[in-house]
Amino acid sequence: MTPAPLGPIRIVGFGMGPQHVTPEAAAALAASDYVIAARKSDDDALLAIREAVAAPFGLEVVEVRDPERDRNNPADYPQAVKAWHAARIAAYAAVLRERGGSAAFLVWGDPSLYDSVVRIVTALARELGVDFEVVPGVSAPQLLAARHKIVLHRVGGPVHITTGRHLAEAVASGQTNIVIMLLSAVELTGLEDWQVWWGANLGTPTEELVAGTVADVEPAIQAARARAKDTAGWVMDLALLRAPEAQ
Repeated sequence: MTPAPLGPIRIVGFGMGPQHVTPEAAAALAASDYVIAARKSDDDALLAIREAVAAPFGLEVVEVRDPERDRNNPADYPQAVKAWHAARIAAYAAVLRERGGSAAFLVWGDPSLYDSVVRIVTALARELGVDFEVVPGVSAPQLLAARHKIVLHRVGGPVHITTGRHLAEAVASGQTNIVIMLLSAVELTGLEDWQVWWGANLGTPTEELVAGTVADVEPAIQAARARAKDTAGWVMDLALLRAPEAQ
């Protein structure tokens, strides 16, 4: 059977689940033929949420085994990520050539923030000669601010967004108002007098929130993170860290 002609690829930000699917995202999913999703392990608990997002639109979730990558501080991190992306592009291209039609990629939070799907689909669309579109979603920093009822920046001031891998670098460069994505296993030594607003698995039934001075609440953060992981089988956390003079 000849596959349907390849249609546009849609990258759809879905926040943390069906409750965050915007009308624009819903329209994009309604116009798609199926969803492509990476399976990162045999017991990938996150796939169920993608399936819950796709189900109201009658979309099949086509699972693609995610290529292996070195996550243990490879000597050349950018090159390791580049090789991983190339393997992903090849795997997704094979599915698209076989199935045809218009595929959607569901992205946690918003596709613009610490996610590789836009880069991958840009290369994929170029290779296949098709168009693609990006639909924004509710981002984790937005949810963090809403849950703690705060503003991410000081009046007229900036907010620096980075990953736990680069926290020490950000502090050393003089940043005093920092959103850290994926805070797990990050040492907060030297930041004991900073304020922290922390959250894990935001927008899900296993959501956890902690706020206060780092010295006072770090044990509570560790306990809450473990609780979220034990209950959900996974944990995604982030925090706003603010130096005393930046409050």
